[in-house]
Amino acid sequence: MDYQKEFSEKTRSILEWFREELLGFRTNRPSAKLVEGVKVEYSGSMLAINQLGSIGIEPPRDIFISVWDKSVVPTMVKAIESANLGLGVSGEANGVRVKFPELTEERKKELQKGISRTAEEAKIKMRMARDEINKKISKETDENVKFKAKEDLQKEVDKFNEEIDGLVGNKIKDL
Repeated sequence: MDYQKEFSEKTRSILEWFREELLGFRTNRPSAKLVEGVKVEYSGSMLAINQLGSIGIEPPRDIFISVWDKSVVPTMVKAIESANLGLGVSGEANGVRVKFPELTEERKKELQKGISRTAEEAKIKMRMARDEINKKISKETDENVKFKAKEDLQKEVDKFNEEIDGLVGNKIKDL
């Protein structure tokens, strides 16, 4: 059994999940990810913003949503405001402008805590995957195979933790 390969696949999927989660944390840079999933009522259905228009970034700190149906602009503005993202929202003739205000020190600290919580969640998922693989390794009869497999597993764990810590450091720098 190739324990290393199985564990690598699990940690890769955890890292992908973690990267996706990090995109949801607001920094001083705008990200379409923050608003694209906000639900807006349109023609009796709840649709995500990315289903009602195209989202573009306008540096330094604006997002502009070009809507395909101009009648949805007021509803979209209300939906973004009620999502409590801490963003300035205004309707324009052909879309919605979302402004990112400067982050306050208090808000930066809250975001750092959230990022750290999410990182810890990723590490917990990794430890659970490691424990699962360790149980499989323990069933091996050859002591040399056990030792080598556990040693390789620990190297993978260390690499995973370094990558998570690096991603956290980069995200906090962006704040």
